[in-house]
Amino acid sequence: MLRAAAWLVRTIGLAIVGVLTFHSPPSRPGALPTQTVAYALVCVAAAVWALVELYPAGAARLGGRALIAAVGLMAAAATLGASAGGAGDSVIAFAAVALLTAGSELSLTAALAIGALALLTLEIGGILFNDGIGSLLGYPLLIVVGLLFGRNRAAYRIQAEQSAMLLAQHEQLRAEQRRADVLDERARIAREIHDVLAHSLGALSIQIQAARALLTDQHDVDHALETLATAQRMASDGLVETRRAVHALRTDTRPLHEELARAAEAHAAQYRIPTHFTAAGTPSTLPPDTTVALLRTAQEALINAAKHAPGEAIEMHLDYADQHVRLTVGNDLAHGAPVAGDSRAPQTIDGGYGLTGMRERLRLLRGSLEAGPQEKRWVVTADLPLDTAQPQKAAR
Repeated sequence: MLRAAAWLVRTIGLAIVGVLTFHSPPSRPGALPTQTVAYALVCVAAAVWALVELYPAGAARLGGRALIAAVGLMAAAATLGASAGGAGDSVIAFAAVALLTAGSELSLTAALAIGALALLTLEIGGILFNDGIGSLLGYPLLIVVGLLFGRNRAAYRIQAEQSAMLLAQHEQLRAEQRRADVLDERARIAREIHDVLAHSLGALSIQIQAARALLTDQHDVDHALETLATAQRMASDGLVETRRAVHALRTDTRPLHEELARAAEAHAAQYRIPTHFTAAGTPSTLPPDTTVALLRTAQEALINAAKHAPGEAIEMHLDYADQHVRLTVGNDLAHGAPVAGDSRAPQTIDGGYGLTGMRERLRLLRGSLEAGPQEKRWVVTADLPLDTAQPQKAAR
């Protein structure tokens, strides 16, 4: 549309120049035929130029020579017609347009060659038709200015293309970085699956061996059943932890506030406990480690609340600050519930990793975890910094 509009303006301008040329023809001998031929050549050059731009597939077969020929012919014909004088000197505008296009669309060598041809034609015509000093100096200056503007336009276009290329490369690098982060997170989860299965299966094997010994050696059915119940509970805990890791491994992590809202809804539906989630601040794009760590902390805190304070409402709040992200999970203490001597010591559930494991996970990310009673409420607070520093490696 823009190209068609540009050519519409050029066509109208060419028609206006033709009307001016033949309405007030020059009075010098030979000037009118020269101007007529020059105007006709400008029209031919404009037609060829339009075909080159409107049908680039056919022009590409000529290797760019058609555009060079059209622009060169227009520049030479326009300068020759302008040197003849009269009202037709307005055709010099098409010479400036031709030089502007040559400077922006063609190579430097081709643009300089066309500029030299236009200046030569202009000076020859000025000498033949005895133009004044103003025409002999002013028209060449217009040609040079058009060429310089064309080169500046080409430089700006090259800069824009380079900026677009750099932006595309930056987006590609960001996509690769996100993919690498996801792969790193999945590798970490795979290690967690290995650790959970190794621990659960090892302990399960020991419990089964003990139960077998109780049945075969001591014939103690009651103790054997207790041992098998313990083994069953350990297997169930291992399956729960494994399912969590597999779920995180198979699905890409959503934004943290969406994951926490989903976890709150699921907890409220499963335990029939009022569970409210709120978020404050501007959500930030968090690394996968940070998202999973805070999500696991919230899930552990919700399970703890359901176990130790059944029926009590739970409030969960996420705060995005400039330098850190903070998660707070709080619930009223159950009536008559004992208060731990050390309020900072997180508790575990069912022999699992519990908040102790969450504290270690957050510590690897240079975060902190606090859990304990505060004004008749049990509050779990997890805090993680928002920066690009690498987390500390776990001690071996």
